[in-house]
Amino acid sequence: MDAPIEAKQEGARAVADSEEFFIGKIAEHRRKLYGIAFSYLHNEADALEAIQEASCKAWIKRKSLKDDALFLPWMIRILINCCMDELRKRKRVIVSDKAGEDRGAEMVSSNRVDLERALAKLSAKHRHVVILKYYHDMTLTEIARVLNKPDGTVKTWLHKALKQMRELV
Repeated sequence: MDAPIEAKQEGARAVADSEEFFIGKIAEHRRKLYGIAFSYLHNEADALEAIQEASCKAWIKRKSLKDDALFLPWMIRILINCCMDELRKRKRVIVSDKAGEDRGAEMVSSNRVDLERALAKLSAKHRHVVILKYYHDMTLTEIARVLNKPDGTVKTWLHKALKQMRELV
């Protein structure tokens, strides 16, 4: 009769350890996760909401992560997907707002604004690589791990993205 009680206690301990591990990893990387979310959404509240949504999705799917060492790339991928979902929602809502946009505001230009416009015109895969490389100082190998693509593919995407941006700016 003692064996089932001990097994239940060990199972509860494993769940608690898993929860502590998960919360600890999120806390450890919170600045990086926030930076990535903010670079996609350009809004503090939306960035925090995306992190919360990504954390919930990751918690639900935590058993699919086979190697704890790959937690951060896995979490970043989930976060990017949440950010892209939010951007798609915004795009549906904002289309009607653009009709009344002031044309005079377009004449004001700065390097940062030009870069952000050029970045916005890139395809999603190219934008991901540029944001992770230059906004978050990730190596090409880390980006490849996050995007689940070969290093060579990421290098090609970065080269094409930079070429497109040069043409746009």
